[in-house]
Amino acid sequence: MNHPDPELRREAIELTKEAAEIAKILGCNEVVVWSAFDGYDYPFQVDYKEKWNEIVQAFQECCDAYPDIKWALEFKPTDENTRFFTVPSTGAAIILLKDINRPNMGLVLDVGHMLMAGENPAQSIAMVGDKLFGIQLNDGYTRLAAEDGMMFGSIHPSLALEIMYQLHENKFAGHFYFDTFPQRSDPVKECEYNIRKAKEFWKAAKKLNGMGIRDIKKNHDAIGALNAIDDVLKSL
Repeated sequence: MNHPDPELRREAIELTKEAAEIAKILGCNEVVVWSAFDGYDYPFQVDYKEKWNEIVQAFQECCDAYPDIKWALEFKPTDENTRFFTVPSTGAAIILLKDINRPNMGLVLDVGHMLMAGENPAQSIAMVGDKLFGIQLNDGYTRLAAEDGMMFGSIHPSLALEIMYQLHENKFAGHFYFDTFPQRSDPVKECEYNIRKAKEFWKAAKKLNGMGIRDIKKNHDAIGALNAIDDVLKSL
């Protein structure tokens, strides 16, 4: 959608709209868009406002052409294909939604992408609110510019717990996805692990309000929060 050649930019937009046609054939009502190439690599390589407006106008066109389809952008801060994405953070993505200004436009957040951006995933989820159409569950070591694609909750169990808690608080009714990379593990077993851990963290997060977590947060009680996390994680 950011290609400098107008013909190729038009081709990208039409390809995106074609995905909506396929979705309708399959009985789906949502299209998730992640582009590996909408961004830049060097200073002075692009006009930032121009690239931003191109993304806004492209999604407005898609939303207007298919008002019965929920369109969701999946941001990513950096990648080997694009060192700086046009939409590099949750905050930028929220501003993008306001500029697009369409009821059928939202976001899919990827845990690994949020970690790469230096974000606290639960805070990002809270900020997006009811515009969160989906969540891609995974984990990572948060090494610079690295998307590890580790199994959900394997590296940051406390963050995984808070992710699920915040989804409950948001009354999340979107889609769960698993975006992990079983490069050196059995992919079926990895999928089973992800499903099991997601269910465990989802169930465990429900217990927190009964343990006074709202008062703990109201009082900024770090020790109380850590004790509650310890108690809940012991049950997993």
